[in-house]
Amino acid sequence: MRSILILLGLLLTIAFASASFPYQCGQQSCQYGQVCRIDNGVCGCIPVNDCHEVSLSSKVIGSWVDGSRGNKRYTQYDITITNNLNTNIKQIYIATDYTLRLRDLSNTSIWNVNLLPNGILTLPSYQPSINAHASFTFGFILEGTQPAHLNVLSVSF
Repeated sequence: MRSILILLGLLLTIAFASASFPYQCGQQSCQYGQVCRIDNGVCGCIPVNDCHEVSLSSKVIGSWVDGSRGNKRYTQYDITITNNLNTNIKQIYIATDYTLRLRDLSNTSIWNVNLLPNGILTLPSYQPSINAHASFTFGFILEGTQPAHLNVLSVSF
């Protein structure tokens, strides 16, 4: 029985990790482990480890148990997008997976970012770009203590 549960968990992980891929990047498709890099309208897929233009960092703000919700544990995170370029980032798309288990789907569980129906995160309308060498922070509250897996899908500058 335990083997079946492990196998199901592994299959779910693979399914969610590949749900956003292949990701359309101009005339080509980026695969899992690649970032769509758009420089002045010219698209190209590069390995995620070669994407030095932008970085994501997370910080735990706090964690607590909510007795009114059946003693569930929640953790608040701040995610900082850092622009390492000498030019503005015009747009960024960030992939999520099953680990983005929001406390609920209200505006009080995620802020300063747009969560698209397909689970992809993008800049809100009031933050149309990230200036050169600047950062932008968004946050969310997750059920449990496991951090969300976030990967840059596409960055445009």
